[in-house]
Amino acid sequence: MERYRDMQLFAALAEQPSLASAARSVEVSGPTVVRAIARLEARLRVRLLHRSTRGVSLTEAGSAYMADCVRLLAAVDAAEASAKGLHVQARGNVRVFLPFLFSRYVMAPILAGYMDRYPDVNLVAHYHDYYPNLHEEGLDVAILVGELPNSSLIARTVGQVRHILCANPEYLAAHGEPYHPDDLKRHRLIASADQVYWDFQGCQLKARARLNCTTVQGAINAAVHGAGLIRCQSYAVHEHLLSGQLVRILPGFELPALAVQVVYREGRNAPLRVRSFVDHCVTALREHPAFQLA
Repeated sequence: MERYRDMQLFAALAEQPSLASAARSVEVSGPTVVRAIARLEARLRVRLLHRSTRGVSLTEAGSAYMADCVRLLAAVDAAEASAKGLHVQARGNVRVFLPFLFSRYVMAPILAGYMDRYPDVNLVAHYHDYYPNLHEEGLDVAILVGELPNSSLIARTVGQVRHILCANPEYLAAHGEPYHPDDLKRHRLIASADQVYWDFQGCQLKARARLNCTTVQGAINAAVHGAGLIRCQSYAVHEHLLSGQLVRILPGFELPALAVQVVYREGRNAPLRVRSFVDHCVTALREHPAFQLA
């Protein structure tokens, strides 16, 4: 029982900025929390906390152990509630990793829908464009685009996206529709750099951009208003394609589709808050119009 109590006291640090506030949150003294962590460090033979004059922070081992403690304690609570015949509600924090642009064009309403459905769960969203290490970074769920490296993570595929070329129909009526990537050299190209290097099936286009936009949204807006051709991932322009403001060009030369996957760690052993978020995202993304185009 002492080991279980020590884990509870250590886990109190997950939601608190200091040992003192963690102790207050579980209604014990500061020295009690300090002794509990010391016992854990002695038993595990690893340092869980960095200690300095500015306070404490989790070590790498401490972060991993914290995630396991929170998960295991939540599982115990859920098991006890189930044994008592109580309905267990998802609650707590879910730390989510989202690709920046994908979140901008697809995920925002899905996150809002989840929060409406699960009012006792708080989402902590991290927006980046790299492949994360869920264990080391203390993340619960990640939405990832592209091929995953070998890992022990659970991945559920929800759809596919492609790099597609598109333009406004009025622009194509005025300038003609290209039938091969080489034809693009005679068109006004919109890109994020002066020089364009676009890969297609069997060839690469090297040309100069007529319009250089520093943001994807700026490039999309320009293409919608007839400034030229844009190449981007399909989810970013799905609404414009469905409305007819943009049309897809050269689909036969597109590169293979990229899988979109919801990735998480513990599988069936994941806490209810994590499982509820994963299930919500999988259902919503599989029905999302952005994936009906790929």
